[in-house]
Amino acid sequence: MNQQTIYEVTIRYIGSLSELRAREPFVVYFSNLKKTVDNVAAQLALNGWPAHVNYSAVYRSLQTRNKYWCDFEVAGHKVFRVLITPKLLNPKLSTLGIDEMPTTSRLK
Repeated sequence: MNQQTIYEVTIRYIGSLSELRAREPFVVYFSNLKKTVDNVAAQLALNGWPAHVNYSAVYRSLQTRNKYWCDFEVAGHKVFRVLITPKLLNPKLSTLGIDEMPTTSRLK
């Protein structure tokens, strides 16, 4: 089974403004880093947020810290955080720490 890296994008609402309008985090997955960054940048631009997200910054951060995050704020108050993390699809299967079942012949 082939292993593939996918990218999880989480929009998490943070700061004091999130208390006024409580919202669950929004999570979406992409199979391509360039499409991930392009989609996030496009959605930020469509909604009037500054485009702090670019491919180079995301790629470097994923290489060094294994995650990328960027906080967005209005008038000094943080509103939400964009978090991009790589996830492994189809990881190698392990035994999950489960030992082989003993048989009655081994118990005697």
